[in-house]
Amino acid sequence: MPIARALRALTAGCALAGVVLLLVDTGGDAGIAVYFTVQSNLIVAAVFGLAAFGRGDVRLRGAATLYIAITGTVYHLVLTNPASPFFTADPGAETVHNLLLHTATPLLAAADWLLVNRDRVRWWHAGAWLAYPLAYLAFALARGAITGRYPYPFIDVAALGYGAVAVNALVFSVLFFLLGLLLIGLGELARRARRAPAVEQIS
Repeated sequence: MPIARALRALTAGCALAGVVLLLVDTGGDAGIAVYFTVQSNLIVAAVFGLAAFGRGDVRLRGAATLYIAITGTVYHLVLTNPASPFFTADPGAETVHNLLLHTATPLLAAADWLLVNRDRVRWWHAGAWLAYPLAYLAFALARGAITGRYPYPFIDVAALGYGAVAVNALVFSVLFFLLGLLLIGLGELARRARRAPAVEQIS
């Protein structure tokens, strides 16, 4: 399907460009790799790049879509939302790489999932997809225990303590699971809507 492949190539290119531009902007600082934003965009670049050539599994695309949706949602609703207790002023909010990483790539991935995806996934994949965010949490906490630095304020043990971080982790895990279910549900509704005209024509 040419449109699907073109959209996936664009999504992969957008994600990769965002990471490269961020790397250039930070003077080649490899430390950006600790951020979920960067990791999720690299996952999208790899998964959607393969999908553009007709390779890869729908479950991988679903996982990548969830991770980049988490990136966009947390950035816009938690980190840069003045009403959020974890609001953080972002001096680079207007940069091209920021737009690509936090807005354009999540929207393109969502468009692929809702508009051109024709494959089905089961609801329980929403739980399986949490393996990476939970592994990232373990990594960030272990790294923070050694360096004293945490990539995001809601997992900053030095400022909040382990009890508050544990509560935050539980809340975010539940919300991410629900977001995964929402993606699966919306994807299934869109898939059925696309199939309906074809079934009518056949009958």
